[in-house]
Amino acid sequence: MAVVVKDIGSFYVGGRQVSLSGLPIEQAQLTKGSPPITVDPNGDFMSGQMYVQYVRQENPKAKYPLLLWHGGGLSGVCFETTPDGRPGWQMFFLTQGHDVYVSDSVERGRASWSRFPQIYPGQPLFRTKKQAWETFRIGYSYEEGTYREATQFPLDAFDEFMKQSIPRWACNDEATEAAYGQYLKKMGKSVILAHSQGCGFAIKAALEAPENVAALILVESSGVPDLEGYDLSSLKHIPHLFVWGDYVYDGKNWWNNFCTLVHEYRDKLAAAGVDAEWLVLPEAGLTGNSHMLILEKNSDTIAALLQQWMEKKNLMRGGA
Repeated sequence: MAVVVKDIGSFYVGGRQVSLSGLPIEQAQLTKGSPPITVDPNGDFMSGQMYVQYVRQENPKAKYPLLLWHGGGLSGVCFETTPDGRPGWQMFFLTQGHDVYVSDSVERGRASWSRFPQIYPGQPLFRTKKQAWETFRIGYSYEEGTYREATQFPLDAFDEFMKQSIPRWACNDEATEAAYGQYLKKMGKSVILAHSQGCGFAIKAALEAPENVAALILVESSGVPDLEGYDLSSLKHIPHLFVWGDYVYDGKNWWNNFCTLVHEYRDKLAAAGVDAEWLVLPEAGLTGNSHMLILEKNSDTIAALLQQWMEKKNLMRGGA
């Protein structure tokens, strides 16, 4: 399908003013060859905002905007182009008739980050290649270079993938939840497609404002927020799709625990009368997918399954 674009743009949402004082004034050379200037770090700053890029169509086929929320230590770039140079899910879902919104969450990418420990109370965390290789179920040992022979991850592009890695903080969940909440309030009723850490924020946003969520697609969720005080039956009108790749229960890895916790949440949803489906890709005939199935060699095939589910749930104009 040809994409007839109405407009492309971006906006920021969330954030608050933070004022700093008492910090030492410094001298810095900002441009090579220029004289040093005085840098005063005291004053007013914005912190806690997130960045959103959108592509809206002239005649969208989808009933609601599609919001793509990235995972931990990443940004929205993971939806734009795969590390080996293929169009990502942003383009795939545009061709299916969706208005697509790709965000960089608080502290990531173009959202920028803030001074620490003056504003962020902790230090940034940086992901090593070893952590990505083994934690994301790409391979067994980074040092030995062992990988899963049937993997769908584009191994030759692993270094390109690691260029996407962005420092993250373990102390900013409240600010991130607030920004996502304001984002959803601004957008109104939308379909949220989230990956990994983004799934927890998507669940929390739906619990806080179920009237603004048309459906949730949760790809390899890395957790579930605290459910105390929430009535899950408020989500009855929101179909949920939980998506998992391969190797989740292959040997010792922390995805065993994550998957179990998320499955328990899915069961609670079902008990509350919520439409909550569980899609395990190997059971659907798609094997070899790591945690990063949003950018793997068969990513379009996976996206097509998600599109079929949205059509089945009457989220496209004209019905299923």
